[in-house]
Amino acid sequence: MNQEPALIRQRMRTPPAGAIAGIIFSLLFITSLLLIWFSIPANPLGPAVQVINHLRTISFPLNLLPFAGITFPWFIAVVRDRLGELEGRFFATVFLGSGLLFIAMVFSAAAAAGGIIAFLGSGTENLIQSGTYALGRAEIAQTMHIYAMKMAGVFMITTSTISLQTRAFPHWMAVLGYVLAVVLLLSVGTIQWIPLDFPLCVLSISTYILIENLRGQAESLA
Repeated sequence: MNQEPALIRQRMRTPPAGAIAGIIFSLLFITSLLLIWFSIPANPLGPAVQVINHLRTISFPLNLLPFAGITFPWFIAVVRDRLGELEGRFFATVFLGSGLLFIAMVFSAAAAAGGIIAFLGSGTENLIQSGTYALGRAEIAQTMHIYAMKMAGVFMITTSTISLQTRAFPHWMAVLGYVLAVVLLLSVGTIQWIPLDFPLCVLSISTYILIENLRGQAESLA
C-alpha cells in the first residue's frame, strides 16, 4: 500500500518530450519577433503607411504568438517538475508569477496589435486621423518591450537563482542567465535585438533538459 503513491507519482512524471514545449516556444517567439521587426518601422510613432503595406506579413507572426503562449506554461511545468521537492516556495512563487505575467502582457500586446491591424485592413482612415493608431502603437511598444521584457528578466534571474541553489542546471548556464537578464533589464527599449535574449535562454534550458531526459532514458534501458 505504501508503494502505491510513489508508483502513481512515477507514472505522472513529465515525459522527455515535455521539454520540447520550451523549444517550440523559443522558435515561435523568435520567428514572431523577427517577422514583425522586418515588417514595420522600429519607431512606434512612425507612419502608418509602412504597416498598411505589410498587413499580411504582420498578421502571420501575430497568429503565432498565441501558440507560443500556450507552450510557455508547459515549459514552466517542465522546469518545476525537474526541481521536484527541491523547489522552495519563495522563489517558486516569483518564478511562476513572473512567467504568467510575461505571457499575459504578450497576449495583451498581441491582442491590441491585432485590433489595430483589423481596423487598418478595413480601409478606414479614422483610426489614423484621430490619433488612435499612434496611441495604440505606443501602448503596444510599452507593454511588449518594457513591461513584458521586465517580467522576462525577473523570470531569468529567478530561474538562475533556483538553478544555483538546487544545481538543477550547470553552473555556467545559471551565470549566463544572470548576464542575459541584466542586459535585458538595462537595455530593453534601446537595442532592438535585446528581447531575443529571453527565448534564447529558454531554448538553452529546454535543450539541456531534453538531452538529459533522453540520456537518462537510454541508461535505464541499457
